[in-house]
Amino acid sequence: MTKKFYITTAIPYVNARPHIGHALEFVQADVIARYHRLLGDNVLLLSGGDENAVKNVQAAEKAGIPVQKFIDANTQLFRDLAEKLNVRFDVFQKGSSKQHYQSSQKLWKLCEASGDIYKKSYEGLYCVGCETFYTKDELDQNGECFEHPGKKLENVSEENYFFRLSKYQRQLIDLISHDTLKIIPEFRKNEMLSFLKQPLRDISISRTNERAKNWGVPVPDDPTQRIYVWFDALNIYQSGIGFGWDDKTYNRWWPADVHVIGKGIARFHAIYWPAFLLSAKLSLPKSLFVHGYLTVDGKKMSKTVGNVIDPFDLITKYEVDTLRYYLLREIPTTDDGDFSKRRLKELADADIANKLGDLVSRIKPFWPDGLTINQISFKEAAQKEFIQTMNEFRFNDALAFVWEKIKKAQKYISEKEPWKLSDTPLFEVVNEANRQIIIIAALLQPFLPSMSKTIIEGFSPWSKINPEIHTGDPITQGLLNTRK
Repeated sequence: MTKKFYITTAIPYVNARPHIGHALEFVQADVIARYHRLLGDNVLLLSGGDENAVKNVQAAEKAGIPVQKFIDANTQLFRDLAEKLNVRFDVFQKGSSKQHYQSSQKLWKLCEASGDIYKKSYEGLYCVGCETFYTKDELDQNGECFEHPGKKLENVSEENYFFRLSKYQRQLIDLISHDTLKIIPEFRKNEMLSFLKQPLRDISISRTNERAKNWGVPVPDDPTQRIYVWFDALNIYQSGIGFGWDDKTYNRWWPADVHVIGKGIARFHAIYWPAFLLSAKLSLPKSLFVHGYLTVDGKKMSKTVGNVIDPFDLITKYEVDTLRYYLLREIPTTDDGDFSKRRLKELADADIANKLGDLVSRIKPFWPDGLTINQISFKEAAQKEFIQTMNEFRFNDALAFVWEKIKKAQKYISEKEPWKLSDTPLFEVVNEANRQIIIIAALLQPFLPSMSKTIIEGFSPWSKINPEIHTGDPITQGLLNTRK
């Protein structure tokens, strides 16, 4: 039977337009999905819109637009960005959908049935940007959130529902230590284990209608409260595949094989999310792939600084595969990487045009009539070293491996000088060069889908080689249809 592989991106807030950091994560997740399809797995890739956050309401009020209209418009921008990046989501789950409300209320009731939800009065410092409470020892020396410096935290006092996070501390340590929940890279795993050395505090998982401004998923049996945005948003990973409304589909796909997330939300995914699922007696995701941030001139992107990069502008100026290549080759997958338009242009010229483009253009004119070569599948092309880099999500290293093959192919052509040959020697040289180019194109399919397709169709006597199979089964198609 075909193995299922379920991938998710983080669920972006839709209080503003997407930036280049969202493009990075979308492309990374798409590479994983395409890679597993090429291996023959039955893949489902999910993203969605985190639409129930207080920051969304505040942004809509500032814009003078009704909240639902505001979030619908911004959510569509994220879907548009994915399409322009040639990223293919099987499911895009809106947080404001009725199905998601139903699903999150079911998760709440399951945790409540385990005795893990209780109500109490609370006062604390709240970061609207992170949508979470912080203690003073979790803030920087200026008393500000590390993720949102310069933004004053709100002192909030109200009666909330709390989740018994402390109850699951020992279990979480065991799960992470033994890689039952595998965290990649290793140093992020160690960060989570270090955090778990301190006593876990129970966390607030609701807010009053007044503070939530009557927006979000209502708490079951208490119309005065709304479900806390992280309890709600994390559940999109489940609601998008049927939890609470389509058991057959949910049981087919859950648990997630990998959550693709940024480092700033690792705690929510490695500690809060597994604890909710343990309480609800549901299966845990298998792994977290935690990537770094994109900086601009060494600084985190910020509207205040004015260095936010709009990916739509870049897509208009450059080929989509060129931008994908830059994000995947130049940016280390597990560390921060600096974005530079100058460097993007350099890579476009040096690697795409002068190396890959030059290789193709040098051999194509010597293609003799009647030349055919044996078909090469992705699995045949993917050597052990390449497979290892992909399984470890080291996409920059995987591309470096492919570019070494390009360099070797260029050297082969230069040494054999096909422009000096004729008849049988020419056939032999061009045949071997063509074989090397097809292997390169096969390996590039997860990264540069358009370019690889053009090369494959231009250099092989068949229309496609081992094409990735996009999910087309009736159940998943039904999911897609519900979101059109």
